[in-house]
This record gives sequence, C-alpha cells and structure tokens, in this order.
Amino acid sequence: MSEFINYQELPDWVPGRVLLASDGLGWKNVACRSYHYEGQDVIVPSMKDFLLVGYRNGVTPMQRRYEGRWTRETLGPGAASLLTRAQRVNWNWIEPIDVTHVYLSGALVAEVASEVLDCAVTEVSLADVLRTEDPVMTLAMEQIAREAETKGLGGALYVDSVSRALVVHLLRRYADIRRPVTGTDGALTATQQRQIVEFIDTHLASGLDLKSMADALGLTPCLFARQFRSSFGKPPYAFVTAQRMARAQRLLASTDAPIKTVALDCGFSDQAHLTRMFRVAIGKTPAVFRRQAQ
Repeated sequence: MSEFINYQELPDWVPGRVLLASDGLGWKNVACRSYHYEGQDVIVPSMKDFLLVGYRNGVTPMQRRYEGRWTRETLGPGAASLLTRAQRVNWNWIEPIDVTHVYLSGALVAEVASEVLDCAVTEVSLADVLRTEDPVMTLAMEQIAREAETKGLGGALYVDSVSRALVVHLLRRYADIRRPVTGTDGALTATQQRQIVEFIDTHLASGLDLKSMADALGLTPCLFARQFRSSFGKPPYAFVTAQRMARAQRLLASTDAPIKTVALDCGFSDQAHLTRMFRVAIGKTPAVFRRQAQ
C-alpha cells in the first residue's frame, strides 16, 4: 500500500454499499461517491484527497479520533463533516446512515489558494470538523452529487466551477495556508529570470500565453505578470513579441528560408502577421530587410 490511499480504496477500510459514483465521468481533481453504511468502528488511513461528508439519511451518534483526540456528535441530514488530507482517523458510529462523499485533490485546493492569495501556495490544511451546519458547503456537495446522478451537458466544466467556489469557501472558513518565503522587492529571482527566458526561447514558435509562462515558474498568472514586469521592465507579452522580432531578424539576415517559414518559426500566425509587426517595429517589410541585410 502507498503512503496515502485514494478514494477508490476507501471501501477496503470502510465497507459500504455504493449508491452513487462519479467514476468514469471525466471529472478532474474532484470526485463524488454516496454510500449506505451500517454501524462501524473503523480506522481510515491517510487519504490523498480532502474529504467532505454530507449526511443524507439516518441519524447516529458519531465519534471520531483525530491526532489522538476524540470528538463526539450526533449526525444526520443537514450536517457535514470535514477531514483534511493525509491524516489517519478513527470513526465509530452505531446506526445505519446514507452519506455523500466529495473528494477534493490537494492540487486543486492549492491552485485555488494560489489564485486567491496571488502567490504560490505550497500546502493547505483544512480544519478537522466532525460536525458543521454549513449551508454553502452542503449545497455545493448536493450540486456535485446531483451532477454525478444526472450526467448533464458540460458536467465536468460545471463540477469544476462548483468545486472551485466550494474551495474558496473552505479557504475562508476552515483553512491553514502555508506560503513560501519570498523576497521583498516583488521581482523574479535571478534563477527564475534565467528559467523564464530559456522557457520563452524554447517555446517561441508555439503558443505562449500568460498561464503557461506562470506555470513554468510555479506562480499564479497575476503574480508572475507583476514580478516579470518588475524584473524586465515590460509585460510578458511585450517581451515575447520583442524576442520573436529579434529571432525573425536573425533568420532573415542569415538564412534563405521562405518568409512564411520564418514567420511560423518565430511564433507569428502567418507571413502577413509577421509583415505587419515588422513594419511597425522596424519600419520596413521583411523582404526589404532581408535584401538590405544580405
């Protein structure tokens, strides 16, 4: 067994009858299952995902031990439990219950936290809560479960939107977030500057957008754009355009490649696009520049 179990392995530790599952629906970073459970006394190993439990039918006294401490509540419809990822937990209850589980990946929670805080969040811990009556949480869980049942048009996109809003709510109410130590000047480090210049040069002929460049450094797009401008004196788009123009000039001056090939090799959509940009930047067409340079 790996260090953490995934949600598909949970029935090995907590036997129950599956009532509903999102398996095979193409969802990313979020999953949903509903179970019917009889009373049990079980130990759940550390899970890879954050786990939200919504109580649908049945009422039962519930005990849970987390980090050596037992908590006790009576749980039924309208209540919810929250369990942070990577924690071993004891559960004990005596009455039959139907529950809905929503599993949120650590990557999704960290990504949303990074966007919310405009910095690269390395880790998020959610409070361990045996009972909460949180209408926002339970409504989001119901919407996700309903989508697993109805399998509607655009289901993966819909669930992604609902789950991201749910994560924002969890961050506001239940989160402990660790931020990386950063410099105080708001600029990219020398290593990051070298990395992003190399990344841009390598991918100059392909589509370069703000997100792909930010991802290369593990930053959110907003933070990356701000720190890039502070480091290079211009926004990323302007820098990329300048690099494309510089490469086009080198290729036009040193090769006999057709101008349309030069345009594509430099990341312009076509020869006309290169010509327009070249005329604005250089004051002449690529053909004239080539004749004069060679």
